[in-house]
Amino acid sequence: MFETCIAGSLPKPGWLAETNKLWPQWMAGGAELEQAKRDATLLAIKEQEDAGLDIVGDGEQARQHFVHGFVERVGGIDFEHKVKMGIRDNRYEAMVPQVVAPLTLAGRVHAMEAQLARAHTKKTLKFTLPGPMTIVDTVADRYYGDKVKLAFAFAELLNREALALQADGVDIVQFDEPAFNVYMKDAADWGVAALERAAQGLTCRTAVHICYGYGIQANIAWKQTLGEQWRQYEQVFPALAKSRIDQVSLECYHSHVPAELMALLEGKDVMVGVIDVASEQVETPEEVADTIGRALQFVPRQHLFPCTNCGLAPMPRAVALAKLEALARGAALARQRYA
Repeated sequence: MFETCIAGSLPKPGWLAETNKLWPQWMAGGAELEQAKRDATLLAIKEQEDAGLDIVGDGEQARQHFVHGFVERVGGIDFEHKVKMGIRDNRYEAMVPQVVAPLTLAGRVHAMEAQLARAHTKKTLKFTLPGPMTIVDTVADRYYGDKVKLAFAFAELLNREALALQADGVDIVQFDEPAFNVYMKDAADWGVAALERAAQGLTCRTAVHICYGYGIQANIAWKQTLGEQWRQYEQVFPALAKSRIDQVSLECYHSHVPAELMALLEGKDVMVGVIDVASEQVETPEEVADTIGRALQFVPRQHLFPCTNCGLAPMPRAVALAKLEALARGAALARQRYA
């Protein structure tokens, strides 16, 4: 009961990449960088285990960014001539690669991290991939000319990697779709369908992570414009409830999301965000347990998985690790309270 996990990313060590950045530069290159990525992946697993988490992942240590870590291995995309583009409905600008030809995938993308993680933990293993709709919102399309066609083209490639991850021994494949909280009508109209295409044929557990973004200033400023109630989930949760996706990860703690919206996910596992990624204040176990208690009004205990609101990548490592420990201790307290 109350199995704990993180949304996906952890801060990278300073010897691997720049710290406190969402798009960090690597500190090495070539074979040295590849070894550093392996070392950091093992360290991330060990730190999650030591913190007491029940479900662990690779911490996305081998990826510069949660989207581009996959996209950089896709053919038909020009990374040499990036362009500045507004993403997440122009919430902020980023330098993004351009789609210039049919999308292809020559081989594996995350075999190293998944196989390394599986070989070094006996815990439930989750692995994250970007969702097709969010990828479309993080690249410049110069070829397909249609967002839906582009999303399904990415979904086919994501599906190939997801099936391979399952074969590697991954227990949960999660797709990250923050764009679902920005383009709500599109998410319901075709985003969930593209997500299901990405998960087609998987027999392991599947998940989708929908948040209000990393704790960077652009996202914090955006949240301040959303009013007293954040009801974005209300438009996409019914479509997800009807989908074949098993688990939904959502933002809860220190958000203005009405807790009753979780009831729209009846029948699904709900990864309830009980750790704030936009603040360096470390939650107490009591605060975590209190948030779990509020969620229990709308989510059956067997379906409730305490999680972080989003990834922890841009955060100081020491703070992130303290938050992992708070997550585990808070869930343990909640088991005592609500058993």
